[in-house]
Parts: sequence; C-alpha cells; structure tokens
Amino acid sequence: MNKITYITYQSFPAETANSLQTISNIKYFVRNNISVSLYFPLRERESLGSLEIIQKQYEIDEDFEVCGVKHFLPFGRVGKFKKTVFHVSHFIWSGWVINKYFNQPKKGEVFFTRSEWILYFLSKKDCTIIFECHQTSKVRNFLIRKLMKNDNILFVFLNDSLRKFYKTPDNRSIVLHNGVDPESFLNTDSKKDNSLIFVGSLSRFGEKRNIEFLIDCYEQSDELKKYKLKIIGGPEKDASELMDTVNKKGLTSSIFVYGRLTRRETLEKICGSKIGILINSSKNLHSYLYTSPLKYFEYLYGGLNVVAIDYPSHRELPMNNRIIYFSENNVKEFIDAVVRSIKLVPLQEIQYKNIDLDTRAKKIIGFARKARLEGLEPPTL
Repeated sequence: MNKITYITYQSFPAETANSLQTISNIKYFVRNNISVSLYFPLRERESLGSLEIIQKQYEIDEDFEVCGVKHFLPFGRVGKFKKTVFHVSHFIWSGWVINKYFNQPKKGEVFFTRSEWILYFLSKKDCTIIFECHQTSKVRNFLIRKLMKNDNILFVFLNDSLRKFYKTPDNRSIVLHNGVDPESFLNTDSKKDNSLIFVGSLSRFGEKRNIEFLIDCYEQSDELKKYKLKIIGGPEKDASELMDTVNKKGLTSSIFVYGRLTRRETLEKICGSKIGILINSSKNLHSYLYTSPLKYFEYLYGGLNVVAIDYPSHRELPMNNRIIYFSENNVKEFIDAVVRSIKLVPLQEIQYKNIDLDTRAKKIIGFARKARLEGLEPPTL
C-alpha cells in the first residue's frame, strides 16, 4: 500500500491552525488511499499519542498510525525564554527522532513535513521528502538554499511569493494555498446576523495580532456599533486582557470576547456571522507577505464576506474578489470596508469548488507522481 510518513514538531491534541492543517492533510491523504504514519513530540503537558483522542478532537474517522515520541527537553514547562527553548528543542528533537526511527529509510520511502530541521536531517538519508513551506526565517532560508540541489526534495509553497523568494526549480515545486474541509460544516445550524468575527491566535511568542485596533474602531464609530464583533481565540491571558479593555471602554454590548472555543462552537459562530476579519501587524513578515490563513477559507465556506488589511499576502488569496481591503491602522477605511462588505451578495455554493482540502491533497499526490515520471527520486505515491 502507498504510504507517507508525516513528521511534525507540532504536538497533539492542540487547537492551533498548524495542528488542524496537519490533521486535515492526513485525513485527505488517507481518503485518497495513502497510508499515513504521524510522528510528533509529546512536548506539552496535554500531549497524547492516541489515535482515538485525535479523532475525537478533530472530529474525523480516518485511521492512521499515531506515534507520539518522547520529548526530553522542558518545552511546555518553562515560562521564560520560551521562543529560544522552542528553537533549541526543535533542533535536538528533530535530529534525535530521525536518527532513532529513520536512520535507514526503506527504498522509495516518502516523508512529509513542515519542519525545516526535520527536512535537514531527512535530507541526509536516501528518501523522498515533501516539504510544505509556509514562511521564511533566517534558519529556514539558509537550510533551503543549502539543500536546493537535493533532487529528493519536493516543495509545496503556500503562496507564489514564497516560491519566488526561494527560487526553487519549477519541476520540484508547486504553489497550493490552504483550503477548507466542507465536512467540518456539517450539522452547523446558526442563524446569520450582521455581525463581524475574528478567529485565530491573539498572539504568538508574545507578538500581538493588532486586535486592539478593532476595539479602537468600535470606540470611535457609532456606525460600527450596529454590528456585533465576535473575537475567538487564545491564549486566555490575551483574551482576558481584551475583555478588560472592552469593559473599560464601555463596549460590552457591541464586542464579545469568547477566548478559545471548541472546533464545533467556533464553526457555529462563523456560520452565524456576516463578515470575517483578516488582521495582523505588518511587523510580522509572514502575515504581511506569505500567509494563506485557514480561517479565510472557512469564512468563505461559511457564507461570509471578508474584510482584510491590505497586505500583499491577502492580495494573493484565491477568490479575493470577496475581500474588501483597508489600510493598516486606518479607522475610516476599516469602517467603510465593513459597510461595503455588509452589502455584498453572499457566494453561491458552486463557487467554493477547488478550495476544498480534498482537491488540495489530490494536487499534492499528483504533483509527486508527476515529479517521479520526470525522473526525480521517486515518491511511491
């Protein structure tokens, strides 16, 4: 049977977009008759190497091998220098797990990863690697350029700006935006109102996502107060701080901060909204140039129009005729964008074709097979 070994430094179960995208990839690889083994570190207090728990958390039925691997370093149990500890432990764990479990891969074995360090250690082995690249970093830039001539590596980039940045060979790279899992929306039954919604992490490694700007806009505009704003996401500390700000500004009848919700609750809130918001800070290069957020595709599939900060990455998104853009930190433009978006006619279901994750998985498999036919080291897919 055809097989992919999927190795990630993401831990499970988790509520991050990274974890959801990983499980969605696996779900549709399995649906397309690919046998999958998932290897990940047990690096958080809540980490569990259990298929049943993953199936329950992500509401899937597909069977695949789950290998939660011991993590010796204290990430998840440290408060200070968390970012530094993350990168150091990522490097050490990646080298350890590759040399322990995959020191001599089977002929034609195929690996899939989003981790640059797993890519690096696998590149020393005789195997095919599909590397899905979502962003840049100094380390990643150095490693990818160092490994560029390795014909065993196939690249899946999240947008065209990433592929142009790395200048990978056309026959070994493909651009595929994120997508949506339509099955996630089954049995969602929410009455839609003229509300706005933001879904996502409120910060990462201490960097804020500029959600405070939305609160400032509501404080300054009576027009916006006609439309409720729902904010969903963690960490809980950030959600609590936003709630305090909303209370102090007297906006509790207009802005609702929910913190983290279950997957089902989040989709219900999306389907009950009219406008989805894409916002971040331009200080974050990934968001500015390279992102293709899962929430965008869920907004579309939930029948929402989208208001987005005017970044190059957002201009690259498919179906961007559904987006009304506004300039960063421009209150007037944001208010105008909301008013215009409220008036847009919702998408028809037929227009969602080709943004689903099953189509995306098929394209990855087809890309790997085509690379094999062109004489590269063979992915046995």
